[in-house]
Amino acid sequence: MSSFSFEAWLATQSQRAESALLQYLDPDTAVPQHLHTAMRYAVLGGGKRIRPLLVFAASELGSIDRVDASLVNRAACAIEMIHTYSLVHDDLPCMDDDDLRRGRPTVHKAFDEATALLVGDALQTRAFEILSNVIDADSLIRLAQLEMIQSLAHASGSKGMAGGQAIDLQNVGKKMDLPALEEMHAMKTGALLLCAVQLGGIAAQLPPASMASLYTYARALGLAFQVVDDILDATADSATLGKTAGKDAAQDKPTYVTLKGLDYANELAKELKGRALDSLNEFGPQADALRHLAHLVVDRKK
Repeated sequence: MSSFSFEAWLATQSQRAESALLQYLDPDTAVPQHLHTAMRYAVLGGGKRIRPLLVFAASELGSIDRVDASLVNRAACAIEMIHTYSLVHDDLPCMDDDDLRRGRPTVHKAFDEATALLVGDALQTRAFEILSNVIDADSLIRLAQLEMIQSLAHASGSKGMAGGQAIDLQNVGKKMDLPALEEMHAMKTGALLLCAVQLGGIAAQLPPASMASLYTYARALGLAFQVVDDILDATADSATLGKTAGKDAAQDKPTYVTLKGLDYANELAKELKGRALDSLNEFGPQADALRHLAHLVVDRKK
């Protein structure tokens, strides 16, 4: 029987993520101070840190002597910065026009719209800067860095997160069929979650067959994450969510709840969680953190 304690792992790895983010964010005394203060406000203002946690968990599937901890930390910070930049830009009036994020004013409300735009720009470029910096002369590490950069760029761009957001904005007030909705969310939300798992797998130097299993896990998890988001937007309140509840319905956005109903969405989330867990069958106790993260994503209340 496994003695793995997810609570202890979660506490340790969450602190690891926060410490790494503090290390790679410029201090608010650095010029320009206003921008760096706003960047820190955006990144360090809470959040579940699901993406860094997925990087850490996937990296544990490799032999400990083959995993470069510094590279893993850089990858975890890079993907969290990309995620945060996307939230800052999504909240702008020209996009989703939201005033609340992580239980406090969004960046453009706490500062101003121009600063929020620059915060997103700066976090995006900082992500690739820290991921590309030379940390080791070892050729395998350098190859891993390049593969990570390619993965993160693809997940963030027009065929990933940015493209999914574009499709989302284009379909406000319109009807989408289920395959189109799934593809949109696979890009908008799923791509970055998939990338997080891939970054950990790359750091662990996993063989192609194992990476394929991780792909199946992350694809199901990414879709489940969005399905649960749709459920919570329809059922939870703003205080619980830390962001404005009911925005999807108010903006007439297509979601799993509006398209197929709440019961369908709840059943789909459970089915996707099962699919994610089944894909980890080839792994032993080293995948316990990934298993627990699947439960955390689907069973969360905010």
